Amino acid sequence: MTGPLTGVVVIELARALAGPHAGMMLGDLGARVIKVEPPGGDDTRGWGSPFVGPEDEQESTYFLSCNRNKESVTADLKSGDGRRTLTELLRRADVLIENYRPGVLARLGFPAARLDAINPRLVTLSITGFGHDGPLGHRAGYDQIAQGEAGLMSVTGPSQDQPTRVGVPIGDVLAGMYGAFGVLAALRERAATGRGTVVRTSLLAAVVGAHAFHGSGYTVAGKVPAAQGNHHPTLAPYGLFACKDGPVQIAVGSEALWRRFAPVLGVATDDPRFAGNARRIERRDELIALIEATLSTRTVEEALTALDDGGVPCGRIRTMAEVYDWEQTRSQGLLVDVEHRTLGAITLPGPPLRFDHWTAERHAAPPTLGEHDDAVRRWLATDEDPVAVAAELP
Repeated sequence: MTGPLTGVVVIELARALAGPHAGMMLGDLGARVIKVEPPGGDDTRGWGSPFVGPEDEQESTYFLSCNRNKESVTADLKSGDGRRTLTELLRRADVLIENYRPGVLARLGFPAARLDAINPRLVTLSITGFGHDGPLGHRAGYDQIAQGEAGLMSVTGPSQDQPTRVGVPIGDVLAGMYGAFGVLAALRERAATGRGTVVRTSLLAAVVGAHAFHGSGYTVAGKVPAAQGNHHPTLAPYGLFACKDGPVQIAVGSEALWRRFAPVLGVATDDPRFAGNARRIERRDELIALIEATLSTRTVEEALTALDDGGVPCGRIRTMAEVYDWEQTRSQGLLVDVEHRTLGAITLPGPPLRFDHWTAERHAAPPTLGEHDDAVRRWLATDEDPVAVAAELP
């Protein structure tokens, strides 16, 4: 692939989702991402179902979700040969991604000082569960635990008595996104200073960083937010409403939109009960009942047509199948066709970024375990750079 990051070499020592998601984002932009896996492979190669492919070479769709546009090499970092291979890779790299618990990389022989000695231009992205220091920095990071510990589950679900996890591993995905963003900033800084740096984020930081108005509502006003189901805590009407054959979503985010929505609802735009968002919030239950009484005589399709004709933001609830079968999804480049070594032609969810001046001509399928061992080791053996640092390792 070519792209905005063509020429950037990324070594990924990450497994599961947060680190691999960051690596995939960089790979989508044209970076060469070499995923270094232990002999047994990334843990997610065994996560399923569903699994697909031949009985003796089954692939996890979880692994396929976060490892496109990468190469795979195997190395046992507890062995001298594995550490030498990693050192040679790092000497040629621009970026290292790792999501070990604090201290693990150092115990493997690669503390920060050694990484700097191997390659002072190296940008290292370190993703942990709860941060690299502090009283709980040693804790392992798993998405659902982070969602709970970082407050997200307390504002998600039907009520404050039923804390609910977000249906996707959002802490992992956000940490990967923040991490990739930090890497790009560090590469920009390196262009000016000539030196790399360490970029740190965590599942805790990523979720707290996404609190938005819930965070400032507490830090500034002292209000502890609670789950309110499918209705926005600070806007009304804004949420999920029942029609006679299913739900629709309606978002009235301004007074101008209220003036468009009220006639569809059958109330006067200046009805004193609902004059202004603050009053509508106070009378939310009454307003929801009124909306659902109106919608109870309409199908979802009829309601969406009326709302759309009135210029009111609205939408349906789609299943994943409906999303990926939707022409709008494909039109945005959100599906890519790739050729996998054992699965053949498959379709994957695609990258969420588009550029006016550049479109990836093709994408590489997620690699099978060790698929690029020979090619990468030939590259290391023929590269003109010396490997003196690697030779120092036992």
